[in-house]
Amino acid sequence: MDAMTSRIKVSPSHLPPGGSPLRTPFGDVVSGNIPLVAPPGRWPANPEMPEAVLIRPLPLPRPSASTTNGAAASTPEPPPWDETGYPDATVGPTRLGRAFDIVIASLAILALLPLILLTALAIRASSNGPVLFVQQRVGHGGRPFPCFKFRSMVRNAQDVLERLLVESEEARNEWAMDQKLRRDPRITPVGRFLRKSSLDELPQLFNVLAGHMSIVGPRPIIASEIPRYGHRFDAYCSVKPGLTGLWQVSGRNAVSYEARVRLDARYAMRKSLTYDLTICLRTVPAVLASRGCY
Repeated sequence: MDAMTSRIKVSPSHLPPGGSPLRTPFGDVVSGNIPLVAPPGRWPANPEMPEAVLIRPLPLPRPSASTTNGAAASTPEPPPWDETGYPDATVGPTRLGRAFDIVIASLAILALLPLILLTALAIRASSNGPVLFVQQRVGHGGRPFPCFKFRSMVRNAQDVLERLLVESEEARNEWAMDQKLRRDPRITPVGRFLRKSSLDELPQLFNVLAGHMSIVGPRPIIASEIPRYGHRFDAYCSVKPGLTGLWQVSGRNAVSYEARVRLDARYAMRKSLTYDLTICLRTVPAVLASRGCY
């Protein structure tokens, strides 16, 4: 089978220390580029993302003690919690967990349907462009899926961003940190309210019904974010992305990207129906307070 090859740029700061390669489903990252090799046509066309097929991550080596000249080598400092024993990404969610997702998503859609329709009308009336923004995200087992959101940006958002990053060093530094901008010129007035209130994520309830996402899980990422997860990408792939999760109830954008990755790994290790219910209850005050939303 013929394959196509494309590349994603990776900041050197995202690579492991000491020049060791970062292993991903697409190969080893050594020079700051990820070679993506995949059969053509398997990923829906997206001008902002190279065509690729996401697969379950390769097994990553665990640090082990070794001897040099008869002396034990130093052991890296362990993480703040045990990050072993993630669920197998090839195993689907439990029936109880899936039933929980379907019931909660269905009830939420019925209860919020008038609000969903009003939001769609407000977007349509306030700016030109589609009501929904659909983007390929990385899902359970590393499989791509179309993630739905209410459009909160202008139609030429990518052009606006590129021009800003060329003109403003401050914006470049802020964007490099966590791919976010506090004063983002791409966001429309209605979109700013939607983001502040988290209403822009309501269409993801339909992703939950379709089985792409769960009510609770890691924030769905795009392919270019994979290198920033390092060895924790295996944990991310072991569960479905969620409408809410530990990151959302822990401060959202006020939390650093590295901390968010650790929260995703922590959730994967502790996932249970009781844990999901606890996070759902914490989501209500977090949304009302708009903590970390911009």
